[in-house]
Amino acid sequence: MRIGIAKETSANETRVALTPENISRLSGSGATFAVESGAGLAAGFSDQDYRDAGAEIKPSAEDIYRQSDILVRVNLSGVMLKQTSAALQNKQLMIGLMDPLAEPERFTALAEQGVSSIAMELIPRISRAQSMDVLSSMATLAGYKAVLLAASASQRIYPMMMTAAGNLSPARVFIMGAGVAGLQAAATAKRMGAVVEAYDVRPAAREQIISVGAKPIELALEANTTEDQGGYAREQDEAFLQRQRALMTEVLSQQDIVITTAAIPGAKSPVLITAEMVRQMKRGAVIIDLASERGGNCELTQHGKEIVAGGVTIIGPDNITSTVAHHASQMYGNNIENLLNHILNDQGNYELNFDDEIIQASVVTHAGDIVSNLVRERMNLPLQARESVLKEVA
Repeated sequence: MRIGIAKETSANETRVALTPENISRLSGSGATFAVESGAGLAAGFSDQDYRDAGAEIKPSAEDIYRQSDILVRVNLSGVMLKQTSAALQNKQLMIGLMDPLAEPERFTALAEQGVSSIAMELIPRISRAQSMDVLSSMATLAGYKAVLLAASASQRIYPMMMTAAGNLSPARVFIMGAGVAGLQAAATAKRMGAVVEAYDVRPAAREQIISVGAKPIELALEANTTEDQGGYAREQDEAFLQRQRALMTEVLSQQDIVITTAAIPGAKSPVLITAEMVRQMKRGAVIIDLASERGGNCELTQHGKEIVAGGVTIIGPDNITSTVAHHASQMYGNNIENLLNHILNDQGNYELNFDDEIIQASVVTHAGDIVSNLVRERMNLPLQARESVLKEVA
């Protein structure tokens, strides 16, 4: 069984799917590894590092695609999925971030080619799968880096300082959304000395906000249906969002830095901050919109750009985790390594056992069909019974 690691080619993508350390640890699995030349350079890993770990270096992505039984990539969303899948063959397995709930019809051609695929976004949030949870890994880094990005853009410093030239009051930082990214942002800003407050529609988030040293902001909103079974925030209707914005305007007017993190899988990001709310904010305030890829939580956000509106700087970072590519690759690689250990059998072949909850949730295509019921639902296809998907050993 050969596992291939191709160089990432999407814009601003500097991560690599497996590090030399991951390959070294997996070497006892019976699998062999092929790495495209230069695949790890942007993340700080040389071709020689991979050779020392036991991998073979290949000159092109085509060699990787043609000769690998399993292909692991970081970014396979959008056009990258189409380009990569076109080069694959029957019985191959592709693993990566595929944005499976957006444009799900992309998987039709992949299924017709007989290629199996695992979308890392669909790894279930259960205790057995925590070590494979790429979304949490990347969100942790995004929350951390958002605080640094805001510090660089802000006219204010985070900590209180008492100096001979006078006292400086601490910056006020407000986090909208207390998921993994939001909690990491709150903890980072707190460590840097800011006064940190946070808000989340989920009632259960209150204790989590307090646990990282931030103050929870509570709004007088009905919150019985704000969390889904997976622990993510549930998409809210426009009436709820309008009430939320009205109550939030006063809170935002007091903040120096605002970091927004509210995203709904496969859907447009909810608008939490309107243009009118921005006009009520302090001049010199900074908004970091981590949901900008899907339209943004701020009405004025432009993905991949920094703009100034009414004296407020609004930044919609593009692929923020790639700005810390070394550690992002370590975390992503560890998630992939744990998944590979889960699916490789004693003979070093991959085995997709659909009686297993992790496999059932994360496999999108297999044996010539789209088997993910989440994706099938988006495509208005009839849902499959689990028994209709057979266990297969490659």
